[in-house]
Amino acid sequence: MSERVLEATRLTSLLNVLPFDDDAGKAELFEQLLGRPLPPRVTIYPPFFTDHGLHLELGERVFVNQSCTFLDYAGIRLGERVMVAPKVTFITVGHPVDVDDRRVWLTGGPIDVGENVWIGAGATILPGVSIGRDSVIAAGSVVAEDVPAGTLVAGPKASVRRRWE
Repeated sequence: MSERVLEATRLTSLLNVLPFDDDAGKAELFEQLLGRPLPPRVTIYPPFFTDHGLHLELGERVFVNQSCTFLDYAGIRLGERVMVAPKVTFITVGHPVDVDDRRVWLTGGPIDVGENVWIGAGATILPGVSIGRDSVIAAGSVVAEDVPAGTLVAGPKASVRRRWE
């Protein structure tokens, strides 16, 4: 895993300094990041960040705006015509809550986003979440649970669940 993270970081650092109109250079770097060419009519505006890249699946006509982060080690799928606003973060892995386990292993799950979903600026999509087709995720939302098809979700989710010392 660590070797791929270093390679993905190297590739994204190259991608993020290319001139905006260097379409051939961007296409070449995205192919190296994803392990295959971008699907037809996919648009991704740098800066773009990923920790793996090889587990990111993009449908046709996906649009990803600037400064988005895809931590895709456990897999991220964006269906056709998904629109992602600036500064959206997709996180598929994390660490256990218990202190001793936190240093040893990762937790997580894949993220699956259905067709024609719109994800607003600054939203965060957490591990294991599925978002149903035609849904809207409002700007700044933290999505910690599945979203049914044809649904608007909004707001932060954080609250005290447990304490330890």
